[in-house]
Order: sequence, then structure tokens, then C-alpha cells
Amino acid sequence: MMRTTTLWSGLLLAAMALATASAALPETVGGRPVVSLAPVNRSNPFGDDAFRRFFGIPDAPGGTREVASAGSGVIVDAERGYILTNHHVVADADTIQISLIDGKVLDAEIVGSDPATDIAVIKVEANGLTDMPIGNSEDARVGDFVIAIGNPFGLGHTVTSGIISALGRTGISRDGYEDFIQTDASINPGNSGGALVNMRGELIGINSAIISRSGGNVGIGFAVPTGIAESIMGQILDFGEIRRGLLGVGIQTIDSEMAKALEATVDSGALITNIVPKSAAEEAGLQVGDIIVEVNQKKVDGASELRNTIGLLRSGDEVSIKYVRDKKTRSTKALLGQAEAQQLTGADIHPGLSGAVFAAASTTSESGVEVAEVAQGSPAAQRGLRPGDIITAVNRTLVRNLQDLAAIAQDNRILFLLVQRGDRSLMLQIR
Repeated sequence: MMRTTTLWSGLLLAAMALATASAALPETVGGRPVVSLAPVNRSNPFGDDAFRRFFGIPDAPGGTREVASAGSGVIVDAERGYILTNHHVVADADTIQISLIDGKVLDAEIVGSDPATDIAVIKVEANGLTDMPIGNSEDARVGDFVIAIGNPFGLGHTVTSGIISALGRTGISRDGYEDFIQTDASINPGNSGGALVNMRGELIGINSAIISRSGGNVGIGFAVPTGIAESIMGQILDFGEIRRGLLGVGIQTIDSEMAKALEATVDSGALITNIVPKSAAEEAGLQVGDIIVEVNQKKVDGASELRNTIGLLRSGDEVSIKYVRDKKTRSTKALLGQAEAQQLTGADIHPGLSGAVFAAASTTSESGVEVAEVAQGSPAAQRGLRPGDIITAVNRTLVRNLQDLAAIAQDNRILFLLVQRGDRSLMLQIR
């Protein structure tokens, strides 16, 4: 199936006086520009992969056909032509085109993409572009007024308004690293990759997902904070790839019941259950049984928070860690290693894992394999695998790395995967 993605890179300079906007689409937002991605074929939006993802419609069976994807984006570097959008908008595209609000259409190319955060960087060659200033998403507060800009349902450049409903949302999407801004500004299919803007006209998020049983807006939308988007873009531009930091620990969320049993002085945090030899954690003096409660002055309530925090940092970054040992709070610094870049395709090791891509777990290279991607409707998806799952054992045999997973899967027709999903453990049967 050939996929054409038309990035409708409109310089949306929309009026802040939203109350005065009528049937005409706004053309300015605080004098600041943004980018949208528009569909090639508006008569049949349900043929688009991006729409199918939002609506949960199964992929069309068999055959070769050309489809068009829809979405939005934001020009963040006018001089070099860099645009931020979502990974799922441009993934697997054969061609990408940018359509400006003045009608000009430009060819674009993918500079780099990260499925784990759903962030992609694309590039166009053009003069006279205007970029949007990037704000500090850390300054965002619940209740702040925001506007969302995009191309919902292929209607054209559209601005909606709302407030920030919540911060730090996790467990929302199928991707691995989450710290979403939740907003009630109307976000619909086609808004993916568009701008979430504060009242100063600054970009604070990249719209990424919605929660809806009908597929339309129900006032619950999510955006990737610019703090994450900038970090991913920086790695793509600096290295040409994502180089995630690696602490080298196996971890488990600690709750009040566990804390009581361990006679700990805290009732939340990430309990270290394993230390990888010669890892950043070992070099920093961390030990099994330590409870990590803070990283870089950011509170760690459990395993998922620690995994997100470390996984969104670069290899080589120095982090300050606060932890509890023997009822005393201690501090140390760790120089993060690099997570294993190698990946393994599920179809290469077992038919039931087709459609999945596996990588080394982000918190440790010795105690699990992470599900990096799962194609919608694939055998792996049908059997319950999700991106971000950590496979720790197969058929009761410990899985430490990709080689272990491949060896066990290739030798068995039926697989029982022990999976860590957030704070839960579950068993999946693969045939």
C-alpha cells in the first residue's frame, strides 16, 4: 500500500479575538504562525490511516492502493524549514507535501521520528516561512486558557479554545513515554501534530491523541509538552537518531502496603529490584532495595515516572537522584549510559508476534525487552501486545535481552509472555 502524506503547512496567523470569528476560518493567532497537515482526498477521510487510528476502524484487507494521510504540524524553525508533527501522521509515508495557507504546495522529507513519544521532525526547502515561538511547557498550569490549531476532518485551518484540564497524564496512548497535557479544547481527527498554544501565542504542546468512543471530540484531548518535543527534536537534529538515557536498574512501584512491609519511611517511589553490572546505577552507588523518590528535583511516585524521566533524557546526561536506604534519604549523581539501539521484528521470530517491533527495555538492558511498536490489526495487536509493554519472561524463562526473546520464541509454537504494563503484570498467550 502506497501512502501519501500531505502536510498542510499553513502559516496560521489567527486572531486572538476568537469571539468575533464567524463562518470565515481565522487566519492569524496572536500574529504567530503554525502548521497543519491536510488530507489529499477529503471525500473519503476514513481511508486515511490517521483517521483509522482515531476511529478504531480496521485496516482494509489485502490489495495495493494509494491512501492519503491527514494531520497538522508546526513550523518551529523558519530559516532551516523544520516542522514538528506526530510520528503517526508521517510514519511509512512514501511522499510528503506541505500546503501553505496561501495555496503554495511544497515537498517535504522526514528528518527523524520517534514512535515512543509520537514526535516527528520534517523539513521543507522554502523562503519566507514564519516560525512559532516555543514556550516553556513547565510553566503551564491547570486552568490556563489555550487554543488548539489544526485541520479537523480536512475542513481547513481551524482554531478552537479551551483550558488545560490536567497535567502529567500517563497511560493514555499506545506509545512508550507519556507526560501529556490534557485539554478540553476541541481536538478531532486531523488535529494530530497541530499546535497547542498559550495566550502569549507560544507553542506549549503538540496535539497527539483524543479519548472518544465515537471518534469525535468529547472534550478530552492530549498534547505532547514542548519540553518533550524539543528534547526529541534536539536528539534527531544532533545525532540523526534517538539516544535514550539508560540508568541500568530493574524497578517496581512501591505502595503504602509494600512500604509498611519493608519498614520504609516513604509510601511511594521506585523500588530497585536489580542492578545491571557496570551500569550508570552501579557506578552511582545505588543498590538493590533502594527506593528512588526524586530525579533532577522531580518527584518519582513509581516505576512509570522513573522510566519516563530517564527514557526522555539523553545518554551522557548527568542526573541527580534522591533515594531512601535504611530509612535515610540520600543523594547521588549518575551519568546515563545509552539504551541498546538494536531492534527485533516480531515476524522474524514468531508468527504470532508479527506486527510488533521489540527493543531493549529503557530502564535496564538486562531485565526485559520492550515492545517498541505494534501495527494496528496485526497478529501481535490482536493478541494484546501494546507499545510500552515490557516482556520479562517467556514460558517461565527469564528474558534479559533481545537475544533471549528470539531464542525462546523461535523454539516454541506456543508462547506465554509475562508482561509488565505500567504497574500491572499480566500473562499473554501467543500462538
